[in-house]
Amino acid sequence: MQKTALVTGASRGIGHAVAKLLLSEHYRVMGISRTLPMNLPDLIPLSADLSDLEQLPQVADEVLNALGHIDVLVHNAGISCHGLFQEIPEKKLQKLYALNLAAPIQLTRLLLPSMLQRHKGNIICISSIWGETGASCEVDYSVTKGGLIAFVKGLAKEVGLSGIRVNAVSPGTICTDMMIPLGAETLKTLTDETALGRLGTAMDVAQLVSFLASDQSDYITGQNISINGGVI
Repeated sequence: MQKTALVTGASRGIGHAVAKLLLSEHYRVMGISRTLPMNLPDLIPLSADLSDLEQLPQVADEVLNALGHIDVLVHNAGISCHGLFQEIPEKKLQKLYALNLAAPIQLTRLLLPSMLQRHKGNIICISSIWGETGASCEVDYSVTKGGLIAFVKGLAKEVGLSGIRVNAVSPGTICTDMMIPLGAETLKTLTDETALGRLGTAMDVAQLVSFLASDQSDYITGQNISINGGVI
């Protein structure tokens, strides 16, 4: 039976690279994005704003109707939030916490029964280096990404005996359009702070996700794996 995968935030950056790579590995892939098109042949697209938590039950139903079952669930959708902790607008904070943290947890809660029924499943959350270390002027973003790591570690212990693996991937500075607001000078500083002397690519992260999705990693669960070029 052909393996299936659901990738959130599949229209660009890491999510797009993950969906593209899994398609090349013959998965049947559904991609969720707030904006369409996603420009990947054979990808099953679904337009949804995951920060609207009331939409999630309908999203889960549409996913299961389209795929039948989910072998690999990749939670990638997210937004960044730059600014002093006390100055972030409330509306922006609500969207940040909803999309980055509440949506992955709630969507997993809705899709987990189908995995439990099959005694099989693989859940991968895209966290961040800032979820590990925290970041000034990205305090709330750090909280959401750190929360994903805690979610992964707790859920993995609960569902391991049911044949389901749960892991997180924490990228460092990855060259995507999310990094553009940082500016060239900041990006150069971040590059200089990596042992490998370069920024990461979306495909670097996608290859790690592909490994975690594969049977080659079938004894890995409850882990957060850093992919950051060796931050100095």
